[in-house]
Amino acid sequence: LTERMDNAQFGSVTPALDKARTAAAFRRPTKVFEDIIAQGGAGLRIMRLDEAMPIDGGLPLIRKGALIGAIGVSGGTSAQDGEAAAACVAALAP
Repeated sequence: LTERMDNAQFGSVTPALDKARTAAAFRRPTKVFEDIIAQGGAGLRIMRLDEAMPIDGGLPLIRKGALIGAIGVSGGTSAQDGEAAAACVAALAP
């Protein structure tokens, strides 16, 4: 399912989907990759992973240890996207 807010830029759709795919593929927040790259050095190898979007805003949805989906948010700053994704996950919590 993909949702776009009214009047949101179309350019944010693809990064949001990429963030969700990354979170699902690696079963971890995209912020993890952002932090690894920020450290530099050997962490820059992350940039070679085709499926890794290294920008905050992607979170996996895991219930009872199983991956059931992912959230990807784009359009704000990296930190804002991360906060929005976390709010989405919290809203979905049982």
